[in-house]
Amino acid sequence: MIFLLISICCSVTVAILLKLAKRYKINITQAVTWNYFFAIILSVAFYKPALSDFSNAPINWVYIGLGVLLPVVFLFLAGSVRSIGIVKTDIAQRLSLFIPLLASYFLFKENFSVTKITGLAIGFVAIFLTLHRKTVQKNEGLNWLYPVFVFLGFGVIDTLFKKVAQIKDIPYTSSLIVIFILAFFISLFAILYLLVVKKRKLELVNFFCGCILGFFNFFNILFYLKAHRAMADNPSVVFAAMNIGVIILGSLVGIFIFKEKLNKWNYWGLFLALVAIIIITNPFS
Repeated sequence: MIFLLISICCSVTVAILLKLAKRYKINITQAVTWNYFFAIILSVAFYKPALSDFSNAPINWVYIGLGVLLPVVFLFLAGSVRSIGIVKTDIAQRLSLFIPLLASYFLFKENFSVTKITGLAIGFVAIFLTLHRKTVQKNEGLNWLYPVFVFLGFGVIDTLFKKVAQIKDIPYTSSLIVIFILAFFISLFAILYLLVVKKRKLELVNFFCGCILGFFNFFNILFYLKAHRAMADNPSVVFAAMNIGVIILGSLVGIFIFKEKLNKWNYWGLFLALVAIIIITNPFS
């Protein structure tokens, strides 16, 4: 359980860092790029992959898809945290589990129980209520699109990671390093665009912030995998505890530390999100 608690804290810490980035004028694009650079270093240090793993790595569209989506969705995650707060963003990210579940049903022909279908229905209602606002401020613009892209993006990413798990040519951890490397180089193109077109300078503070971000991002993944290994007989418990834990801790941080405002419909959405995750990840559903 300690592995799970560390993973939950690291996940929420990433959201906190993204929330603070605007206050301290951190360039998110640069920070996200160095985040993957540092994640590569930590992955090599902890997983100790064999060089032969990378020579045997297949040229796979799944790797390329994840290499593109990870940095892009990370930027949307940052935008969502800045525009609508940690609470709603965490809920959007965690409810994205419905997309791989739907993929399992429609693409992989997995049989769904009535209970699981009920959980999915409750989840979609939770999404609507979580993003509900009584009034729309003039300066909000299309900010509501950020959590939508977070929801869709992380859902597709989770689905693609399921595909990565089916690749047997190299170990899963080595596949993760390949994906981090692709994400890093794709992020570098964004930095080059900022340098050449927008005339933005590389700043050392963004590098350090990116390394801190990469530290917590990597250990979120590492301890999540450790939790699954430690509780191998109860994967649904790990999955449910992770999602519920992040939503609860993220909500407490957002409401009490950053003073984020929620209306009564948002609170109902938060409650239904927890109910939906409990139902869907129930081993008997």
